Amino acid sequence: MALTGLVLRVDERLRETYAGGWQGQLSSEIEASDPKTLAAWRAGVDVRPGGGETRSEIADRAELAVQAALADVPESGVLVVVTHGGTARTLIGRYLGLPVERWHVVGGLANCSWSVLEQTRAGSGQPAFWRLVEHNAGTLPEPVMGDGE
Repeated sequence: MALTGLVLRVDERLRETYAGGWQGQLSSEIEASDPKTLAAWRAGVDVRPGGGETRSEIADRAELAVQAALADVPESGVLVVVTHGGTARTLIGRYLGLPVERWHVVGGLANCSWSVLEQTRAGSGQPAFWRLVEHNAGTLPEPVMGDGE
């Protein structure tokens, strides 16, 4: 922080998914003990894995943290959000306006990888929307021809 002058905030709402009774279990153990819920969860149904949090509940809490942080970002500024892959996926799905049951189509994040979302406007008088510029990236994003740059 002293090197960059940036402010670091820790927000517990960006924590990983609470998976209830599934915490610490191997997928083979969950398959043996709770195959129906696991199948539904893998299919994108907004179920409580192991009695824990639903995807929409994760997105609700994480979105509150992001909105609070965005309030302090100047126009044309950048917000970096560091979280776990499951929480990141729910945020991406929410910001892209995907229905909850389709959030699983956003692939997982490898360790130390990131996604880039960009807020943009469709045109004069149109509301702003978010688009996924990069996902599961391991290098800094490069401009894409046709992005108006």
